[in-house]
Amino acid sequence: MTVPVFAIVGHPNKGKSSIVSTLAEDESVAISPMPGTTLENRGYPMAVDGDVLYELIDTPGFQRARAALEWMRSHAVSSVDRADTVRRFVDAHRNDPRFSAECQVLTPILDGAGILYVVDGSRPFGEDYEAEMEILRWTGQPSLALINMIGDSDYSEEWNRALGQYFRIVRVFDAMEADFNRRMQLLQAFGEIREDWREALHRALRVLRDEHARRRTLSARVIAEMLVRMITHIRRRRVAPDAATERVRDELLKAYREDLANMEPPCRTEVEQIYNHRNVERHEPLVQLLDDDLFSRQTWVLFGLTRQQLITTGALGGAAAGGVIDIAAHGTSLLLGSGLGALAGGVSAWLTSDRVANIKVLGHPLGGEEVSIGPMRNINFPYVVLGRALLHQRMIEERNHARRGPLDISRQPVQSLVDVAARRRFEKVFSRLRKEEGYSADLVASLAALIEKQIERQTENRTKHTAQ
Repeated sequence: MTVPVFAIVGHPNKGKSSIVSTLAEDESVAISPMPGTTLENRGYPMAVDGDVLYELIDTPGFQRARAALEWMRSHAVSSVDRADTVRRFVDAHRNDPRFSAECQVLTPILDGAGILYVVDGSRPFGEDYEAEMEILRWTGQPSLALINMIGDSDYSEEWNRALGQYFRIVRVFDAMEADFNRRMQLLQAFGEIREDWREALHRALRVLRDEHARRRTLSARVIAEMLVRMITHIRRRRVAPDAATERVRDELLKAYREDLANMEPPCRTEVEQIYNHRNVERHEPLVQLLDDDLFSRQTWVLFGLTRQQLITTGALGGAAAGGVIDIAAHGTSLLLGSGLGALAGGVSAWLTSDRVANIKVLGHPLGGEEVSIGPMRNINFPYVVLGRALLHQRMIEERNHARRGPLDISRQPVQSLVDVAARRRFEKVFSRLRKEEGYSADLVASLAALIEKQIERQTENRTKHTAQ
């Protein structure tokens, strides 16, 4: 075999598929509380950028292990030929529906796959399992036993004593809760069961750790880009002089809130995809603005004409002083003549907004208000958004692929995820963003670096807390 291959075997409904999904980072593995979900063998390679590091084979559960072992014992010549006896059993019963599951389980093992035998540590040990373990021992293939904690009861000590008689390595492994470090520890154990796979599995560990660091870097970048967009976002609307300004302001505030709320989900999705989670259902309240005092400016503007059509001649000034006129009545030469000049940035200083309001072009008002909301000035808002993003990233990083329930961010404890020292560093970047009011690649890069350090610091704190 070019890469290490492991057959995940055991009794039906003991979490074999959950372990495959977790170790292969593949959420397409069918997982169900009903026994018999896996009916035939299926391989799941663990690959990074197309580089297959190892493969896991999900197999059906043993169904008639006692009868199979009885056949093998009756046909074995001596202990030396036990592996050949197992092979003869598979050859003899390949098309026998009574032993379909046993043949499925044993075929990849006879082809050279290592054995990962899975039991449920929340259920007591029973003699029914001895036949399975004895058959696996007869194959002569390197093996490792996993005690998967499915329920609340704990019979792991009992299982350890039983499994230790058949397997050199026994590990307790919760397929639903195992985080990245637990998965790496299990891979290290894999390297101990077969000498010629040790180098390949050590390489797999290096690649996966590098990929883990790369995912954090990418996640930090995605979060930084979202924060920059949210902090610098501006909504503008031009309002005719006779429009209801208050109504426009209410509509603009609603649109601004929706804009900010709509910036979080794409970020969440992108972070999930970085970690190979593509079908996560999220429960999360929308981000709330911390105050309504968000309108940053309200200016008088000219609109409806190009710069070449805006004029500063005495004719316009005199006409404005005389009352309401229609510039179109004076012909196109007045609008476009080369001797009339153009405005570079609005009306002349002497032309007041009241005068412009009285001027119409082709029947439409020349002047009006521009109401603007944003950028976000509240100094606490970025930390609220950052805290939510860091919490989501942490939950996704810790979530293995056997977990299929919704990701409930709203139920997590509310706490400050950025300490005082880190906040000072973040505030320097946030302050510049509020002043520049636009996207800046340098500030995104600076912010991403700070976020990545924050992710690493939080991981260190959790590790220390767990160790204590």
